[in-house]
Amino acid sequence: MADQSRNTSPEIFELNNGTMHVKISNYGATITSLSAPDKNGKLADVVLGFDSVDPYVKGLAPYFGCIVGRVANRIKEGKFTLNGVDYTLPINKPPNSLHGGNKGFDKKTWEVAGHKKDGEKPFIIFKYHSDDGEEGYPGAVSVTATYTLTSATTMRLDMEAVPKNKDTPISLAQHTYWNLAGHDSGNILDHSIQIWGSHITPVDQYTVPTGEILPVKGTPFDFTEEKRIGESIGEVGLGYDHNYVLDCPDKEKDGLKHAAKLRDGASSRVLNLWTNVPGMQFYTGNYVNGVVGKGNAVYGKHAGVCLETQGFPNAINQSNFPSVVVKAGDKYQHTMLFEFSA
Repeated sequence: MADQSRNTSPEIFELNNGTMHVKISNYGATITSLSAPDKNGKLADVVLGFDSVDPYVKGLAPYFGCIVGRVANRIKEGKFTLNGVDYTLPINKPPNSLHGGNKGFDKKTWEVAGHKKDGEKPFIIFKYHSDDGEEGYPGAVSVTATYTLTSATTMRLDMEAVPKNKDTPISLAQHTYWNLAGHDSGNILDHSIQIWGSHITPVDQYTVPTGEILPVKGTPFDFTEEKRIGESIGEVGLGYDHNYVLDCPDKEKDGLKHAAKLRDGASSRVLNLWTNVPGMQFYTGNYVNGVVGKGNAVYGKHAGVCLETQGFPNAINQSNFPSVVVKAGDKYQHTMLFEFSA
């Protein structure tokens, strides 16, 4: 363990296994850069972000690369009831609470509990302690996020959280915006994607699930076969920002199910994503608008695509959704495997 110090100031750390090169900040446990090879072995940085931590700290990133929590996505009107107690959360995306509130896990400086920069299976371990009542949520929670380069072109993220003294909702999400052609290459509408989800949870006008679970067959949401992202995007308003019900138990790897396969034709880069949680938000960067990122690249609408594996949005208020409540002393475990190829 090279680095056991308690890092209190935001900085950027590196993982490098000779093939992939990843930069991750302890501010929000944020992936700021990930370089992966194309079909000719040429590296490109395939995530949207900034060159330094300052823009993240200043709040200029629309959740670029971070881990969001205590509960990812939207909670309707910022309200829920648990064990007979009513809770009220900050309304930071009116009329709802989004991604943990005003100062969620993405806006906290995490402790670096271990870091191996290079060599075989480089990794970094982040820890964060969330107090009872933080952003309106019940109970203290200890959170750990471990990023590991498990093979030449594979990165694994293990997120764990243990509520100390009270039951509480927990649903973390990794919010990287991917562009497999390179972060500065324009929009992702020509990327193609396959999603192992034959249903979505449709939403109301404020992007909160209605509680229904509807099949995608015959709709613009059908990515059960690989399809260009831009093909039907004009039929879904601003773009895709929807939770898919992951339902592929037969496609497993390391006990994880196949969630999505993203492909860029020009570079031949492919990202296969595997996870153990029930949902995935497919978001096409609809609200990104003129953000000046790394190397002065300007990120516009649809400059990246987010594949946020998660519990279903607003599950705390929908009894027919898989529960996101974690009992005191139990462990929340959420794993993502990012497998690159070309």
